[in-house]
Amino acid sequence: MRLLTYQAKKKGSTPRVGAMSGAEHLVDLKFKDMISLIEGGSKNLSSIKKILKGKSKPIPLSSVHVLAPIPRPRKNVFCVGWNYLEHFEEGAKARAPGVELPKHPTFFTKQPLAVNGPYDRIPLHAGVTEKVDWEVELGVIIGKGGINIKEADAMKHVFGYTVVNDVTWRDIQRRHGGQWHKGKSLDGTCPMGPCIVTADSLKWDELQVTCRVNGAVKQDSNTRHMYFKLPRLIADLSAGMTLEPGDVISTGTPEGVGYARTPPEYLEPGDLLETEVEGIGVLRNPIG
Repeated sequence: MRLLTYQAKKKGSTPRVGAMSGAEHLVDLKFKDMISLIEGGSKNLSSIKKILKGKSKPIPLSSVHVLAPIPRPRKNVFCVGWNYLEHFEEGAKARAPGVELPKHPTFFTKQPLAVNGPYDRIPLHAGVTEKVDWEVELGVIIGKGGINIKEADAMKHVFGYTVVNDVTWRDIQRRHGGQWHKGKSLDGTCPMGPCIVTADSLKWDELQVTCRVNGAVKQDSNTRHMYFKLPRLIADLSAGMTLEPGDVISTGTPEGVGYARTPPEYLEPGDLLETEVEGIGVLRNPIG
């Protein structure tokens, strides 16, 4: 199933939760929000399947504004750094000499107001930063919560998958003592969507991930090249720290980012950033 959050195009409309019915229509679901749907687990998914088989009036997708599936997460979006070997290698020139590939996942976060819609404008924050970069990533949505989750059980805690771009301000990223949070967390810098594909509908470890700027391919890889696989990420992240329904994990980006190119490339006003994960969909975000 493909689940999304949307609102009528009229200003001030209340966000609603829906399920895709075909490629061009959705069916409204009677849930408070996406997190409450996720919290209900398999019972809610069974109810949605019945709704989709029923006689609910389909709503044209073109008549609504699609939001991020979870427009305002309850906590920061969890992110993973250096999770594709080629990306780690291409960034060597920006690191101190002698830094080796980590033996444990590198985690950081993006604050909730960074989350942006799949087709919404990404602000450039003029006067704050100048070097805005792209990072296509597979997003994982936690379903069943837990702490100290074992790798063997980790995938039982996955509700579904979405597309994320970990848009990054490189100058800010390196300005604050070597930690990444500030350069990753400016408002509107985490476009997400366009939907959540439920875990029973998608094989996560063989998905093409692609990023384009103005139609030119910048990143093109596959989730099979992840250095730390999803079970390991979930197990390590949940060690001593509870994961809850609706938590989002952005699982790292492959090679092809702008700062590592020769010469470096960054997003400019008027650019179109397209972020695609096979089997889920495409984000199309204008810049500026």
